[in-house]
Amino acid sequence: MHRRPRPWALALVAGLLLLTGCARQPARPALSPDDTIRAAQQKLTDRCLTGQGLTPPRPGRPAASPAQEQRIATALFGRPPAELTLTLANGVPVSAHTDGCLAAAQRTLYGDEERWFRASTVVNNLKPEAAYRKSSLASVRARHRTELTDWRRLRAHALDASRRVLDTTDHR
Repeated sequence: MHRRPRPWALALVAGLLLLTGCARQPARPALSPDDTIRAAQQKLTDRCLTGQGLTPPRPGRPAASPAQEQRIATALFGRPPAELTLTLANGVPVSAHTDGCLAAAQRTLYGDEERWFRASTVVNNLKPEAAYRKSSLASVRARHRTELTDWRRLRAHALDASRRVLDTTDHR
């Protein structure tokens, strides 16, 4: 004859599993450094947009009205004119805003938004610059040693800050 377990026995077993850690949720797979920074930036920009009463855009969501899309874009990217500008070796200017949710997220993660803008713009364009100048990538890297050093230092800072952002939960 099979006896049904008593409710208190089930509660005791569940409590023991929780205490011993057997009932823990499986750990999330670790994110790559790039994905960690992207996820933290997304969390910060979403929080900023939501704080302004705006719904962060997502693929698959119905499109907002054109007026609402403009409000979201302005809140996310900032208002013209762009405050940061750097001209690449090929003469193409690259610019960015210092206002807006994205700029605020970058300040939080990288610490120095202007240095990050300069370093990331230069580092992201090393190969095109080498091709434009018809020189080796190594010589272009040597010319931009300061920006490469800044990029590495600021990115390490952003990775640490991103982990802290992702480890905290919003209590709103």
